[in-house]
Amino acid sequence: MDIQTTIFIIALSYMIGSLPTAYIAGRLNGLNIFEYGSGNMGATNVIRTLGLAWGIVVLSIDLGKGIFAVWLARQIAPVEPLSTQASASVIAALAVVVGHNWSFFASIITGSIRGGKGAATAGGTWLILMPAIAIIIPFFILALVIVTTRYMSLAVMTSACVGAVIVAILVAQNQLEPVYLIYTVLAGMIVYRHRENIQRLMAGNERRLGERVETSN
Repeated sequence: MDIQTTIFIIALSYMIGSLPTAYIAGRLNGLNIFEYGSGNMGATNVIRTLGLAWGIVVLSIDLGKGIFAVWLARQIAPVEPLSTQASASVIAALAVVVGHNWSFFASIITGSIRGGKGAATAGGTWLILMPAIAIIIPFFILALVIVTTRYMSLAVMTSACVGAVIVAILVAQNQLEPVYLIYTVLAGMIVYRHRENIQRLMAGNERRLGERVETSN
């Protein structure tokens, strides 16, 4: 894959990821999502501030951003060799999550570098990139941790790390191209973006899923 195609995929995927879904949902309800709850541009914070219905809308679109970016990259990249398609997919996956986490649009709107934590968008890339068994295990872990602890942040970080291990195993078994090892960077990115949640978890004051945030609306 030539450098021009690579740059185009990175730029396009980043811009797709930059769509500030949660911010738009907040503005449609008369509030700035960055000023409520955790201040995060993600579905969990939307659920706390706007309710489950809006949270599902934001989650679905953020998942869709990841799926669409990888799908589009595959249409742009040459079909052969297989390693080129794999490289395009991984590049798009990383770029779309970076776009969500450090959104160009949200940063322009707010005047400071803002974004989400990448979990849903990364989940979308996972859905389109991985074989069925690799999809089932992390999402089972995610559900298990949510049910037992109600800590969404802990569930997301745990499932992301499990996913990274699964990718490494699949590469070692030659079920995925070696370039997919770069994809495991997403797990580190997700954990990094949750560093404040980690501090709150250790302090025992992390919000649990289902706790609502009071708004003036």
